[in-house]
Amino acid sequence: MMKFSALVERIAGEGADAWVTHYEARRAQERGEDVILLSVGDPDFDTPDVVRERAIESIRAGDTHYTPATGRLPLREAIARLHTARSGQAVTADQVVALSGAQNALFASSLCLAGPGDEIIAIEPMYPTYPATIEVSGARMVRVPAPPARGFRIDLEALAAAITPRTRALFLATPSNPTGVITHAAELDVIGDLAMRHSLWIVADEVYAGLAPGGRVPSLATRMPDRVVTIGSLSKSHAMTGWRAGWIVGPRPFAVHVEALVMCMLFGLPGFVQEAATVALGISAEAEGRIRDYCAARRDFLLAELAGAQRLSCCVPEAGMFMLIDVRGTGLSGYEFMRGLYESERVSVLDGGAFGPQTSGFVRVCFAAEESVLREAAARIRRFAATLPQPKARTARSS
Repeated sequence: MMKFSALVERIAGEGADAWVTHYEARRAQERGEDVILLSVGDPDFDTPDVVRERAIESIRAGDTHYTPATGRLPLREAIARLHTARSGQAVTADQVVALSGAQNALFASSLCLAGPGDEIIAIEPMYPTYPATIEVSGARMVRVPAPPARGFRIDLEALAAAITPRTRALFLATPSNPTGVITHAAELDVIGDLAMRHSLWIVADEVYAGLAPGGRVPSLATRMPDRVVTIGSLSKSHAMTGWRAGWIVGPRPFAVHVEALVMCMLFGLPGFVQEAATVALGISAEAEGRIRDYCAARRDFLLAELAGAQRLSCCVPEAGMFMLIDVRGTGLSGYEFMRGLYESERVSVLDGGAFGPQTSGFVRVCFAAEESVLREAAARIRRFAATLPQPKARTARSS
């Protein structure tokens, strides 16, 4: 048998099984079957017309050749302006690298910050690609809980205890996917003190920042400009998931190292994507406001539709387009509930266990859908939960 690199094991990902149901549902939907997909964060409206038109114009003008590895200057300047407005940290274009979506940016950050023998801390629950993305470098990922009992807020004492001489960085998503929790300023103060004391990098994944109230979240970038890396994207805020337009903002030396990596990994985004992204950044206030209001309204609508559902409890997110539903009262795991719901009602949600053990008794629902779709999905979810047998009472262990 031919052998593969040990890398293939590190990038396999722990949450891969959770996506099996989603792809099964997508294939069924493509066949015209009555399926509802609430398992992926892809807003159900189009990229703004002005953005699409700029891409078309650019292609017709022949903008299909190589581009600078870090991104064209106008795009990087636009990203720098957005970052400054959002975080309060004044940055220049030479601190920005345009990448193929936030996932690419996370991957590049991991490779540039740690290696074999190092440790990187990540807050659990976390997006399913984080373990593989962090450990691809050979570093070990250390989980710190943000448990349900604390409202999915970071256990700061556990964070302090997890830091060792090998710790190089903390990866922090705010607002969080899947919980929608925003890391508050007081929590960031503690995290910043720990980072300063132990010389840690902070990788702030702010993909959903534009969906937070006011379009911004508390940031450590101004306080710690030499050790904070901020990751952003147009995917969620501008309904541009398929455009793969993301970025890194960080200290200039970090950007230089990322550029070297990009030269041998990506070699620059397509020019027409960059032109469209530059236009998109120019209408950020309007675009983000639209999806922010849309998601807030859909969140409240779904909460109302699921109110009183038997043995289910909804966790209200502070921001984003996802909601966790606690299914532990049904006696099922998140995976069992996900599979049963799809098999009986043809509604696809995501197993919370894909985000880590802290959410193994939950499912994640994307509410960025039309009210008619959410109404029908909620009816099917309620119906499925009502048909489940009462969980058996646990008997005390005899002495």
